Amino acid sequence: MSEHLKSIVEQLNREPFKKNFNLITFDSLEPMQLLQTLNDVLAEIDPKQAIDIREEMPEQTVRRMCALLGMLKYKLPGNQSDVNSFRQGLVTGSKPVVHPILHWLLQRVPELKKRAYLARFLCKLEVPAEFLQDDYEELVEEFKAYHKECEHLRTSGFSTAEIRRDISAMEEEKDQLIKRVERLKKRVESVSNHQQMLDQARLLRVEKERAESLAHQKQEQKNQLFQAEQRLLRSQQQLKDLRQAAADASPESLMKRLEEEIKTNSYLVSEKQKELQGTRRTVHYLQKVASEPEPSQADLQELKDKIKAVDSQINQLIEKKMMRNDPIDDKLTLYRQQASIITRRKEAKAEELQEAREELAAAERELRQRTSQTHTADGAEVIRGDELKHLVGRLRSKGTVYKKNRQQIAELRAEYGVLQRTEEVLKQRFETVQDKLRRLEAEKGISGYSDTQDELENASALKNDLDEKKARTLDDMSEMVKKLNSVIAEKKSVVAPIIKELRPLRQRYQELIPEYEEKKAQYESCAAGLESNRSQLEQSTLSLRLRPSQIIEMQLQRAAEETKAYVSSDPQERKKTVREVYMKNISEQELLGKKLREEQKMVRESHAENMEQMELWRDLEKLMECKKKCLIEAQNQASVGQVIQDEGKDMLLL
Repeated sequence: MSEHLKSIVEQLNREPFKKNFNLITFDSLEPMQLLQTLNDVLAEIDPKQAIDIREEMPEQTVRRMCALLGMLKYKLPGNQSDVNSFRQGLVTGSKPVVHPILHWLLQRVPELKKRAYLARFLCKLEVPAEFLQDDYEELVEEFKAYHKECEHLRTSGFSTAEIRRDISAMEEEKDQLIKRVERLKKRVESVSNHQQMLDQARLLRVEKERAESLAHQKQEQKNQLFQAEQRLLRSQQQLKDLRQAAADASPESLMKRLEEEIKTNSYLVSEKQKELQGTRRTVHYLQKVASEPEPSQADLQELKDKIKAVDSQINQLIEKKMMRNDPIDDKLTLYRQQASIITRRKEAKAEELQEAREELAAAERELRQRTSQTHTADGAEVIRGDELKHLVGRLRSKGTVYKKNRQQIAELRAEYGVLQRTEEVLKQRFETVQDKLRRLEAEKGISGYSDTQDELENASALKNDLDEKKARTLDDMSEMVKKLNSVIAEKKSVVAPIIKELRPLRQRYQELIPEYEEKKAQYESCAAGLESNRSQLEQSTLSLRLRPSQIIEMQLQRAAEETKAYVSSDPQERKKTVREVYMKNISEQELLGKKLREEQKMVRESHAENMEQMELWRDLEKLMECKKKCLIEAQNQASVGQVIQDEGKDMLLL
């Protein structure tokens, strides 16, 4: 499981997720954050899944994820109970459910992207027959064919753009080379016998190439001959060794040799066992001493005293034995000494034998290592026996040749010294002659004539060198132009049938694009409608499936919380119970009812008086309305009469 977590974290930290998780932060994610991470991975596979799960109902999220996982061929649980627990784990963001999904998705993201893209067009929808169009299946089959053709073209390795670029670059190089060849031909045509010189230079180049190939073949033949001689010498040496072994290998000698080896090995084993037992006893004593507590200075002094006492007793016993001088004991002492000497010799020889065997094993390992190194270095085996003698003889002959050559080199060096001194003398004489020549030129008034003549000679020599180089360059360029022409012809021959096949395909592609877009729009509209209907049906089905269980769980949870709060000794916790809340609400409603009943009683008692007062107010209202009307009529009839006000009275005189 930890390996799965490591791989999940590594994949999430890479492109395109860049989550910057570690094992601790990823393992401590909340269920909602874990579901959002899973949704981000699904959104990378199918962009339609790029939503915020906080804005979506849990049932819809589970339905959407399960549909996509089923489309991606993720193995869901088989029986109904496991499916329900799987869906419930997705709802709650359970790690045992989400982590395997993440590991499976992140291991095959490119493959799942392709599968999700194809599923949009290849998943057959359950459409009623009356709504299904006739060309639905035909469109699906056409899409499959076009997709296969597109994948084949992508993986075929042919890129028309690259081929065109290569052809254009080669044509440009060809034009440049043709121009250079023409320029060089114009320069060479002025030289006499230029065609004959070109033919001779071409023949010379051909002969040089042939000589190089023959030299290479000769060297290969020499190497093969040397290897064959080495194999022959090794085979002869092996045959000689086998014959000698067969001549000396009688059954009696082999049995005798094996018996001696067995005795030697058994003696070594017994000695090693004795050494091993002694070592074990020593280790046991040392462990016993190490396990005991650290001795004090008094304990150490006591042990030293005991050792001195035992040593003194041993010395006394030795002195008594020497004073007794028993002849039988003297004879036994001689035999004991001889036996001890023989034992020591045997032990020394056994140690020498063991060391010799170890040295032999080390030498054999080194020999195998050197042999393997030699094999890997030059592919030949290590020489031995007669081959070594033959090689020594060859080295001696080469040594004599080397001495002769060294003597010749010494003579040549001495001659070189003489020539170098002669050169210095001639240079000095040349400088004196040059000085005299310059003075004569100055006297005659033609100073610088010799220098000019040298420069002209050097210029003519350089011109000849340049002409030779131009001739060689012209041949090389002509060969290069031929090669380029052949390469261009081969490329054109390869590209021509592909271009011919591509032209009708392009035309067919251009013709099919509008039809494809139209069919795609029809398909997407139909799929969108069907998808919305399906999502509504799945949502209603899931809600109907999950509602009873959720209601029961919520009721059980509320009952458990109510019981816990009701039996709690904390008065604050008890106030939070539903019973206490309902009791409080009941008492408040009773007080409110009592207050309302008192108000009702007061209203009943004052009802008659209130009604009477209400009638008086109504009469007053009518009287005021009447006065208002009278005032309006008086204002309208001001010309008919006159209003006289006297001592708070209004009088109208007509």
